[in-house]
Amino acid sequence: MCGLIAQVRTAIPFEAPQSRVCTGACDGCSRKLLDFLEGELDDWERRLAAGEAPRLGDLSRLARTSRKVYAVLERNGLVGSAPDA
Repeated sequence: MCGLIAQVRTAIPFEAPQSRVCTGACDGCSRKLLDFLEGELDDWERRLAAGEAPRLGDLSRLARTSRKVYAVLERNGLVGSAPDA
């Protein structure tokens, strides 16, 4: 789970400035998705620090959610082939 969280934090621009995240026309609200996913990651980091062991379903669910958020961010030009601003 720690490895998955590290991969997601590396791949997704949680610290992107608001002006880059909200450019007007978009397919899904990038800011809300970033906030939601960051909350999920923070929650799992707290749970892991408290000694909770994730199950396979937990890993699968977080990975699936992260892929879906990444896909929307990619369509909105925030990740992937989009140039860095």
